[in-house]
Amino acid sequence: MTAKTILFLALCTPQLATAFDIRSPFSFLWSASRRDDGDGYYDPNDHGGSMLTEVDGTYPEGLGEPLNMIVSGSSDAEVLVDQETDGGFRNYWLSIGFGAECLGQRDALQQRANLGDGKGSVNQSSVLRWDYGDPQLGTCTETIQGGNHFRYWVQNGDDQNSGAYFMACSYEMPLEKHHDIVPNGYNIGRDEIVGNITRSAVPTLNLTDSATVPYSTDIKYVSGLLSNTSDGVNHYSTVEENGRPAIDGLVAVMTVRIVERPASDAASLTIPWTLPTISAIVVSLLAICL
Repeated sequence: MTAKTILFLALCTPQLATAFDIRSPFSFLWSASRRDDGDGYYDPNDHGGSMLTEVDGTYPEGLGEPLNMIVSGSSDAEVLVDQETDGGFRNYWLSIGFGAECLGQRDALQQRANLGDGKGSVNQSSVLRWDYGDPQLGTCTETIQGGNHFRYWVQNGDDQNSGAYFMACSYEMPLEKHHDIVPNGYNIGRDEIVGNITRSAVPTLNLTDSATVPYSTDIKYVSGLLSNTSDGVNHYSTVEENGRPAIDGLVAVMTVRIVERPASDAASLTIPWTLPTISAIVVSLLAICL
């Protein structure tokens, strides 16, 4: 991580921490209003929803992508706010190397999800992309070259309000290949994110539902929310690898706690409008539009 990136982040890089259930001093902000099944989220399957997204234009129709990561509603209250400041959800992901769409562009393919919270099927809140070590323009590189990214939704409807974030993670091909998913790309997308958080490699092909990683982010791989299958999974024909189904059925459930709070946030982005920067922006926009 460069000095520029470290200066840009409002939160320090997550540090090792024990997995004690230590609540934020701000937990009173959500404890009275948010409810869950005991794990910081509700299983959408139990409440009329699905752990697969809804994607338009699939063949055959009705395919979706797995919601293979969850940021638990048991996380610190600040983390559950969708913002880049004050330790919010986006600020957390900035510290791990994921940023908003290239130059504020809106994702052309809006997927929907029904989290069983009473809102029905709703469009994604947003999509965050790997920034290739460049928090200013790196998501433009991901848009063109492909890589890791995720869409996300918040389970905050009137019926089931856990406050949890459900994420559909995958590793995609370059723009010229229409952002199809690479072989084993759903599992890889999830596990690379876990690896970024823990600073370690995750054995994607040898996981069990008991695999846990204690950190400032506590992570547990959970079975039973998704199936080990290709049925209903978008891009299944290219994602299946060596006889294995498209997804392994595991969901990485994360409980995020802030172990250090800075005196002030500094997550605003100032782009140096130099000639090389302007040229890079023009090239990125042309690649996206053409």
